Amino acid sequence: MTDPAAQRAIETAALKSDRFRLEREADWIRLEEIITKMEKGKRRRLSDEDVLALPTLYRTLLSSLSIARESSLDAGLIDYLEGLALRSYFLVYGTQTSFGQWLRGFFGGGWSEAVRAIKLDIWIAFFVMIAGTLIGYLLVAGDSDWYYALVPGNFADVRVPGASEAALRGTLFSKEEHDGLGVFAAYLFSNNAQVSILAFALGFAFAIPSILLLIHNMALLGAMLWVFAQRDLTLEFVGWLSIHGTTELFAILLAGAAGIHVGRSIAFPGAKSHLKAASDAGKRAALVMAGVIIMLICAGLLEGFARQLINDTGLRYLVGGGMLAFWLIYFFLFGRNHLEAES
Repeated sequence: MTDPAAQRAIETAALKSDRFRLEREADWIRLEEIITKMEKGKRRRLSDEDVLALPTLYRTLLSSLSIARESSLDAGLIDYLEGLALRSYFLVYGTQTSFGQWLRGFFGGGWSEAVRAIKLDIWIAFFVMIAGTLIGYLLVAGDSDWYYALVPGNFADVRVPGASEAALRGTLFSKEEHDGLGVFAAYLFSNNAQVSILAFALGFAFAIPSILLLIHNMALLGAMLWVFAQRDLTLEFVGWLSIHGTTELFAILLAGAAGIHVGRSIAFPGAKSHLKAASDAGKRAALVMAGVIIMLICAGLLEGFARQLINDTGLRYLVGGGMLAFWLIYFFLFGRNHLEAES
């Protein structure tokens, strides 16, 4: 049998909750209708009165939620108010931009701005990549057996130490659709895409894995460069590589720099906490990486079509040099009217 006093307490609480709901429910319903329209992308259907009332309705909701918690009203009502408050918060204080607006901002200066914000890390990654290329070149120059340790075995056919000039030249200017060097180019693209992602993802470990990845990846290129240099085909090999390589290697450079930026920010947070420094650097580096993916797609298209169609070294340099000039202008000259990202 239920205790009469307890029963009266339950009835009183229920009555209090019902009265509380009736007094404020109209505002909650109106706020929920506004929020629902905004979530569905129907902001233009909102009246001026609704737009102006949104902040007031939101503050009223927070007041109701506070009273409901203090008065220990029914849990269902509190859950409803908390859910509505959370939805409202993101729409009242969140960034109200559509995907199209974000995309315009990204290409209109946001991406280049983020790249300029990590220029120190770009220089670090640049010198690391140069060092990696020299390491690969010098190792093979000192002992040709290093070539087989650096270059995957399935590419060790005619492109090996001691190969004749005619054989090497044939791989650079072959018109066959699936020539051996083309397979090697596809391997480089796949490998470089993986290196780009890993160089960024592993940056949190104080950037050490990112640096080692850049060195190892460029050592492979240095080893291959030595093979062609021995037959005075350096210009031809670099021209062949430049068609897609200026974009592809630039993407690796930015990915490595993004990873180094995160690692450096964690190791040397300055006046910020380690968590805050890592968060800020991660946001900036993630924006750079979004662009790196686009660059890798462009490099893949250049590798798949332009490299197959252009067999003249001068034209190869023209295409590769043009792409390099485009990226340099975009990253370091375009969008300077935008505010620089926080360092």
